[in-house]
Amino acid sequence: MPTISVGRDRLFEALGRTYSQEEFEDLCFKFGIELDDVTTEKAIIRKEKHLEEDSTEDEEVIYKIEVAANRYDLLCLEGLAQALRIFVGIDPIPTYTLRSIRSESMLKMHVKHETSLIRPYVVCAVLRGITFDEARYNSFIDLQDRLHQNICRRRTLVAIGTHDLDTIDGPFTYELDIVCELNEEAVVEALMAVGGGGVEVIVGGVVEVFVGVEALPPSDINFVPLKQVKNFRADELMEFYKSDLKLKKFLHIIENSSVYPVLYDCNRTVLSLPPIINGAHSAITLKTKNVFIECTATDLTKANVVLNTMVTMFSTYCERKFEVEPVEVIYSDGRSYVYPDISLYHMEVPLSYITDIVGVPLEENEVASLLNKMQLHAVKSLSEDKKCTFNVSVPPTRSDILHPCDVAEDVAIAYGYNEIPKRIPASLNPLPLNQFSDLIRSEIAMCGFTEVLTWVLCSYKEDFAMLNRSDDKSTAVIIGNPRSSDFEVVRTSLMPGMLKTIGHNKDHPKPIKIFEVGDIVLLDEMKDVGAANCRQLAALYCGATSGFEILGLESIGSMMEPTDFPRHLLYLNMGNVVSTGRTLLLNGREMIPPFTIYCMVVKLDAEDYECDGIISDSSSDAYTLQRKNLIRACSANLIHGLVDRVMEAIGCQFVQSGDNAGYYLERADEPEFLPGRQASIIYKGKRIGAFGIVHPEVLNNFDIPDACSFVELNIESFLQSQVS
Repeated sequence: MPTISVGRDRLFEALGRTYSQEEFEDLCFKFGIELDDVTTEKAIIRKEKHLEEDSTEDEEVIYKIEVAANRYDLLCLEGLAQALRIFVGIDPIPTYTLRSIRSESMLKMHVKHETSLIRPYVVCAVLRGITFDEARYNSFIDLQDRLHQNICRRRTLVAIGTHDLDTIDGPFTYELDIVCELNEEAVVEALMAVGGGGVEVIVGGVVEVFVGVEALPPSDINFVPLKQVKNFRADELMEFYKSDLKLKKFLHIIENSSVYPVLYDCNRTVLSLPPIINGAHSAITLKTKNVFIECTATDLTKANVVLNTMVTMFSTYCERKFEVEPVEVIYSDGRSYVYPDISLYHMEVPLSYITDIVGVPLEENEVASLLNKMQLHAVKSLSEDKKCTFNVSVPPTRSDILHPCDVAEDVAIAYGYNEIPKRIPASLNPLPLNQFSDLIRSEIAMCGFTEVLTWVLCSYKEDFAMLNRSDDKSTAVIIGNPRSSDFEVVRTSLMPGMLKTIGHNKDHPKPIKIFEVGDIVLLDEMKDVGAANCRQLAALYCGATSGFEILGLESIGSMMEPTDFPRHLLYLNMGNVVSTGRTLLLNGREMIPPFTIYCMVVKLDAEDYECDGIISDSSSDAYTLQRKNLIRACSANLIHGLVDRVMEAIGCQFVQSGDNAGYYLERADEPEFLPGRQASIIYKGKRIGAFGIVHPEVLNNFDIPDACSFVELNIESFLQSQVS
């Protein structure tokens, strides 16, 4: 959640009264926000510099207030104060209007179609007769920064430019300057990609009709950027800002592009090089009276939200309060639009829908009053079936209202969550998949495993290279704008998260037995969103030897008859496939087939047995376990036995290969497992998972020094087979 810092005294002045800290905390809670911290500006500086000086009484108190991430109107003091004043009933809902102006007198922004190569959209507006003081000016700048960090996604989606209108002359032009040495064919190809037959391009700052194209070298692009006093060439500007702590974060957006977007006025004065920096010529000051606002964007919807937020918040300081002057944006193909669009958005919401969600029987007038407190004007009417319905008018400040459920949420906030009576909800039937997942969790936990919960997002490297896998581009959902390299892709397996868990707990006493039941996401063209969730079960054993080889019993007494051993505990082998002619002596007793038909992939530790003779695959030599009553016969089965236990719990029998009535195992060849020490799980003719000993290279990639065995299978397959 974003947190804004506002001066307490200035906020109380805007609210029209003074609150104690407890009173203000209560007001914030009722409105759905939170007073996160109370500090001072000097205290913040002292904390950053690790100083221990005592505070003084004359320091301005700063309130840090946490607001909802989609309430962009609350990111500045002006919007916060206005919303709270309406909430407590001091002010009515403001009505925003566009200044009445003839089309020929309206400011115009011409957009060249080459801009579609990098930032195709621009929206504009003018605030006339605005009055700034130092606090208002700082709030104006801070709101831009907060929007850039929030909805603008660090300027990748939208970049805001503000200019002193009295220093520039319209009409304005939004164009692209070619800033790298390209041959004629390359430029023509780039322009033709956006429909550039007979297009206009900018060459040396002059509009020319395209016949033969000349690329503009970086040395020809010169302007004085904001807060600087000398001209910079394009290449110098990029190098200069690489050392700027604030602006260097945005250079990558256009740095490697062959074209840079530029805004000019009619005198060819550079207003802005979005999304990097504005020009110093049109910089706003405390004396600025008329502000020209432009937003260049790759997302037109977000650009409109950003522009509306800027003009609605600060039109309160205009000579004509809440009035905004429009600007006509004209595209090269003849399309023209007038911005900003601050018209009301209307939504039909039934009263019954609201009361069902809130859980309180509310009267019509009460609902309308509650919505008014949240800046939503509601007019009641009767639907065709004679039921009460509200026509809700959503103002341009409330871009977060997208669905009737958002309206119901605002009613609940205004009514007060603490005022909603507690009640036991009606019996709900859990989803079959969730119910089945809980049963699986209980079963695995009773086998001695500890449940873990890992991130759904992981790095691209962890999902593929670190598992010895290659990306065929048909499985993984890639995150378009990851916050960090740790969250680049939605996991396609539970394995990376579990191996990271072991890697971070490698000093924990062994053995470590963990499991997870969770979702992975795979690309699926048949789904409307292009991807599908799949519920998986995964378990991992880590110890001195791989859990693939643990029998599952720490000791066994001689009183137990050989036939008392469960089948899944008899996966024994001496390193090679054991013929059915062999016998095994356990505490001097002969173990007879059919245990040998499962002896495929495991071995016994040398110290755990002794041979009575030379062994060959065809011999019937006997093996005698030497550890008295202790069996550590590395034998396939904490992990292998776990698979059998799950299958037994769901009532699925082990069958011969090719029989679709139950499940069986087949040799697998997965890169994350050790060759020859892995198997695929085939359930009713369909492969649902695999298990095996984790490959040493994979363990090394996750910094795990001990051997591990791992199983992962799809549990949705069990439910699907029941339905079918």
